[in-house]
Amino acid sequence: MRRGGRQSAADKTSIPDAGAFTLIELLVVISIIALLIAILLPAMQRVRKQARAMRCQSNLRQWGQFLSLYTQDNHGHIPVGPMGHVGVWLLRGSIPSPDDPNMSLVTFHRFPTQDIVFCPAAAKPGDGGPFFAYSGYDSIPLNMQGMEGLAFGAWEVTKPAPAFHGSYGCNSWLFQGFSHDPRRSRGERIEVDVLAFEGRAEIPVLLDSEAPWGEPHDSDRPPSVAPGGGAAIRNFCIDRHTGCVNGLFLDWSVRKVGLKELWTLYWYREFNRAGRWTRAGGMKPEDWPEWMRGFKDY
Repeated sequence: MRRGGRQSAADKTSIPDAGAFTLIELLVVISIIALLIAILLPAMQRVRKQARAMRCQSNLRQWGQFLSLYTQDNHGHIPVGPMGHVGVWLLRGSIPSPDDPNMSLVTFHRFPTQDIVFCPAAAKPGDGGPFFAYSGYDSIPLNMQGMEGLAFGAWEVTKPAPAFHGSYGCNSWLFQGFSHDPRRSRGERIEVDVLAFEGRAEIPVLLDSEAPWGEPHDSDRPPSVAPGGGAAIRNFCIDRHTGCVNGLFLDWSVRKVGLKELWTLYWYREFNRAGRWTRAGGMKPEDWPEWMRGFKDY
């Protein structure tokens, strides 16, 4: 035993530092942190998706408030235009210049739309390929060009200027007389009292979409793959909110719509809501494209 109060350097190095971590302890701590991240990350992603879906529904409610006031002030009429293309200007929310070739074709408004024209899950333009490029249709001097969107990418109109983008789409049938009859829906400005319609809670007005409008038919096939392909209903059949899209209906309610539920909505007066692609029409889960089989049936 050494006498005296002074310790040699050799003695100091032989005594471990009580405040230091051993390698095993450090590895255990790192493992616990990694495990916590693995547990919490999916939960955080779910919360983020839920927040985006709630913000999306909030945007659609503002659209409902605007259109409710508009119809009350205009004898139940909504903005109209040929082939439902009024949806472009409805969503843009700006008055074009007098030399715009489309100026005389649609009814305009001054409702500011910049902050509510897209779902937060699809706020930036997505290159889904050319969607519309017209220089006239059925003697209508319509001039528009644009790019299609994606499930998580907005569509974009590049012509007429100014360019703008969004990620909601209109039910074109509603904006052209709510009829599939081509004599009523082609090349005419048809104004009807939409507030007098029955079943307004099932009539879509605006939904999450890859394009600014769509004209679904009850015979439309579902898209074979998630990004697109197929008939007009595929504009709305996108997996933006975990098997659902958000929609505004003619009673000005907002709710989630299951992707398979799209074939049961009241798109136009003659739409068969119990057609081939519904449970009432004999559709089975295995008949759907593979990417849709796990979604709820209607």
